Amino acid sequence: MGADVGDTGTYARLPQSVLFCCDHNSVRSPMAEGIMKKLYGKRCYVQSVGVKNDMEIDGFAITVCAEIGVEVSRHRSRSFDEMEQWGDDLSSFDLVLALSPASQRRALDLTQFFHLDVEYWPIIDPTGMGDSREARLALYRQARDQIHDRLVARFGPATDDPSA
Repeated sequence: MGADVGDTGTYARLPQSVLFCCDHNSVRSPMAEGIMKKLYGKRCYVQSVGVKNDMEIDGFAITVCAEIGVEVSRHRSRSFDEMEQWGDDLSSFDLVLALSPASQRRALDLTQFFHLDVEYWPIIDPTGMGDSREARLALYRQARDQIHDRLVARFGPATDDPSA
């Protein structure tokens, strides 16, 4: 496996499959799923889940992703438990990227018997913050941009051909 970006200027090899997780699978993890699909196309199988499935995709997340050409409006939230019911086995993923402390704990609990890498990326949770529409959008953009920048730092620049 390649190295993370460092003095050598190389990137980690793109895994075959990545699972993003956060608290509700309604803001950060669907944004990360959509952005990764846009950056790296079909070179990697990408899904997302939440610790809970008690919310639909957030309208602000849809808006800020659309600004960069990422479609998430058709996303359907699901939990870790539902993921397996829908046919995705956690052990089949090469990498789990947890975007919240609660999802990191849940992922580590579920992967204790698998040889599976779980990384924690501290992405801000923009929900419930900001006292105006513009202030809230700015916070959602900040979360979106944090995700984008972490992906590029971890896996390298976007693929020229997203269908590759």
